Amino acid sequence: MTPPTRFLDALRRAFGTRGEPAAAPLPAPDGRRLALVYRGPAARPAGCSEAVAALLAAGPWNLDVRYTGPAEGIPLSATSLAHAHLYAQPGGGSLDPAYRRLRKHADEIRTYVQGGGRYLGFCLGGYLAGDDPGFDLLPGDTDQYIVTPGATVDHDGDTVVETRWRGLPRTVYFQDGPHFILDPGADATVLATYPNGTVAAVVAACGAGKVAVVGPHPEATDDWFLDEGLPVHQTHDLAVDLVDELLED
Repeated sequence: MTPPTRFLDALRRAFGTRGEPAAAPLPAPDGRRLALVYRGPAARPAGCSEAVAALLAAGPWNLDVRYTGPAEGIPLSATSLAHAHLYAQPGGGSLDPAYRRLRKHADEIRTYVQGGGRYLGFCLGGYLAGDDPGFDLLPGDTDQYIVTPGATVDHDGDTVVETRWRGLPRTVYFQDGPHFILDPGADATVLATYPNGTVAAVVAACGAGKVAVVGPHPEATDDWFLDEGLPVHQTHDLAVDLVDELLED
């Protein structure tokens, strides 16, 4: 997913001579809406970012999917985000070290979403949508599902978890994902819950923008299950539902 040279050149031209953003926004490449997927040290192991990018590229949303991060052609910055219709934060790794790496971008991401952008977070990306620590995008906060009363998973290893997604039972890949604690009266749509009733997936308003976060991994590909000796569960439709809800006007 190497960005076309003309797009990178346009992004570079978007900065003034002293590194300040230009006033006029840039069109997304090829007229499609730009989706930026973080790839870097705050999303490990390898495969997390790629699974999210593949989901977005294969879906029906006419997105031009590009990676952003410290070693990518498109840097994560306020200017890059200003041209994105969606920013995705994949899973992988632990919250505290990931936030230390991304803390300098927290205000940029929050401003982007509150100004009308879309944030998509899977597992760690869901934790990062909270505020202690995190980007403070949710009407509430996050915490570990495995420590909640009645949790059906009590360890932080790779496994599966039962959920009810739009009221129907679905088994989803899981690795120490969050649940979401919503403020009373929050402007939010709960898509899925864990067996103990805590929130597993939610889409919420954030200023003029929207946030979609999920604790399990509906984007998981078959090899994720097979590598851990787990039965394969097809959950791509759930990931599509999450993105559909996020991008719905």
